Amino acid sequence: MRALTFASLQVKNLEASKDFYEKKLGFEIGDTNPQACIFKYNQGQASFAIRTPLEPIEGKELGIGVALWFAVDENVDDLKEKFSVNGVTTTGPIIETPFGRAFHVKDLDGYKLTFLEAK
Repeated sequence: MRALTFASLQVKNLEASKDFYEKKLGFEIGDTNPQACIFKYNQGQASFAIRTPLEPIEGKELGIGVALWFAVDENVDDLKEKFSVNGVTTTGPIIETPFGRAFHVKDLDGYKLTFLEAK
């Protein structure tokens, strides 16, 4: 294997999750259908989908153990503030990582999203 080309997250409520990613986080919608919504980020340099469940998910915690990292061009202090104004709850302070400064948010299903200002 040489590259991960795509990721898809199962969500409990497609419309609510679509609204969260688009309106609160600013992701651009690339394509939609009744089962999925594909997002583009940073002019299409990163893309992933949220989708209706492929299997029964009632009573399960979906996001446990899953983290998606997005490199961003803007200052993470400014981005974290922008998310806060949009009503997004971050999960802790901005941290120093070996890759640069970062912070985390959780989506509606508990998936961890990390936004990284690379060194």
